[in-house]
Amino acid sequence: MRSIMNITEELRKIVGGRLSVSPSELYCYSSDASQVKGMPDYVVRPESTDEVSRILRLAYENEIPVTARGAGTGLAGGAVPVSGGIVLDMSGMNRILEIDIDNIQVVVEPGMIQDALNDALKPYGFFFPPNPGSSAMCTIGGMIAYNASGMRCVKYGTTRNYVRDLEVVLADGTVIHTGSKMLKSAAGYDLTQLIIGSEGTLGIVTKASLKIAPLPKTRKLVIASFKSAEVAGQAVVKTFSNGVIPSACEILDRVSLQVLKRYDPKLVLPSEGDVILFEVDGTENSAREAAEQIIEVCSPLTLSIKLAESEKEMADIWAARKLVGAAVSRLDPTKTRIYVGEDVGVPIKKIPELLRRAQEISEKFNLPAMKYGHIGDGNLHLALFIDVLNEDEWDRLNRAADLVHRTAIELGGTVSSEHGVGAARAEYMEAQWGPAIEVMRAIKKALDPKGILNPGKLGL
Repeated sequence: MRSIMNITEELRKIVGGRLSVSPSELYCYSSDASQVKGMPDYVVRPESTDEVSRILRLAYENEIPVTARGAGTGLAGGAVPVSGGIVLDMSGMNRILEIDIDNIQVVVEPGMIQDALNDALKPYGFFFPPNPGSSAMCTIGGMIAYNASGMRCVKYGTTRNYVRDLEVVLADGTVIHTGSKMLKSAAGYDLTQLIIGSEGTLGIVTKASLKIAPLPKTRKLVIASFKSAEVAGQAVVKTFSNGVIPSACEILDRVSLQVLKRYDPKLVLPSEGDVILFEVDGTENSAREAAEQIIEVCSPLTLSIKLAESEKEMADIWAARKLVGAAVSRLDPTKTRIYVGEDVGVPIKKIPELLRRAQEISEKFNLPAMKYGHIGDGNLHLALFIDVLNEDEWDRLNRAADLVHRTAIELGGTVSSEHGVGAARAEYMEAQWGPAIEVMRAIKKALDPKGILNPGKLGL
C-alpha cells in the first residue's frame, strides 16, 4: 500500500489543483444536513468519467474508502465519510449533455442541479417531475443515489421511475452502462434500478439518461382544514378510495401552520385545525373536475375547504411549504430542529394511525413536534426540536425517534421514504428487511469486494 504522501501525489496527477488536503477544506466535507460527522483525508473534484475511473482504481488498489458527494443536502449522513478516505465532490460534473425531445429524455452529468434542469426544459414544454424540497440546490446524482421524490410523487412517481440508463464507475474503476435509450427491455437484470437508492455503495454515477414529462396545462390547489391530523389522514384515504389521484397531497399540522404564518403573515391559510393541500393538474377541465370532486368527498370531514383563488396564491403557499422544515426556528428560537425520526412512511390506509401515534410519542416524551409531509404517499416528516444544550432533551429526543422508526416498521412501513438510510438509520435495516438484508450484503460484496464504496452506510 502506498504512503499518504504517494497517494496525494497520485491524486494530484489525476486532477491537478482540484485536490484538497488542508484541514480547513476537509472540514467543510465532514457533514451534511444531518448530525452525522466524519473527516475525509482527501477531497477530489473530478470533471470527467475517466478521472473518476482512475481515482477509484487507485483507491481500490490501496483499499481507501471513497464517498461520493453532490450538494451535501442529505439528511441521513449518506455523503459523510465516516471511515475517512476520499470524498469525491461530483458538483463540477454539472452539464446537460443532450436534450432529446424526440425520445422524451435528457442526458445529464450527476452534478446537475434539479431546478436548473427544469429551467432548461421549460422552453420545450417538459419537466423532470421529482421535486424534493431542496430542488434549488440538490443534484441529480444525489437524487439517484437516494431515490429522491418530493411533493408530486403521488401522481408522477419517484426518481427511479425516470431513469433509463446510468453510466457507473464500479469500485475497481470499471465503467459500465446499466440501460439504454429504450423505453423497455427484457434483457438481463435491471442494473439501473439496483444502482438507484444504493447511496453510492455499489458504484459512482457519472452520467444519467432521464425520462421527462410534458408540463401540465394548469394546476389547481384545494386547501382543507380538519379538527385533527388523524381526521385529515382519513380524508386522504377517502379521496384516494374515491378514485381521485392528486398530483400532490401534503399535510401541515397546526404547529406547521404557526411556523408558516410567522415566516410569512400574508399567507392565505386556515386559522384553525390541521391542513391538507390537494393539488391537481392537467387540462383546465380535468383539473377543475378533480378539484370539485375532492371538495365534494372531503367536505363532510372538514372545518373549512376552499380552492386557491389565483396562481400567485398557490405559488406562495408551495414556496412556503418547501421552507417549513427550516422555518421551524421561528416558533422558538431557543430550540433547534434535529433530523431524526423524520422520514417514515406507511401504507396509505395506515396514515391516520401513524399520525395519531406520532402525536402520542410527542406527548409521551414531552417534546414539541411538527407534523408535515407527503401524506398522499404515506410519507410523514416529524420535526422534533430541542434545546441542544440540554442533555435530558437529547435523551428524550433519541428515544422518541427510535419509537417513531419502530412504529413505522410495525405498521408495515419504512424508516425512510425519501431521505435515505445513510448512517443515521442503518441500525433499523435488519428490523425492516429481515433475511433480505443478507441478499443486499451479498450484492454489496460482489460489486465491492474490498468494501471501499461509502462504508458504514445502509447497515451493510
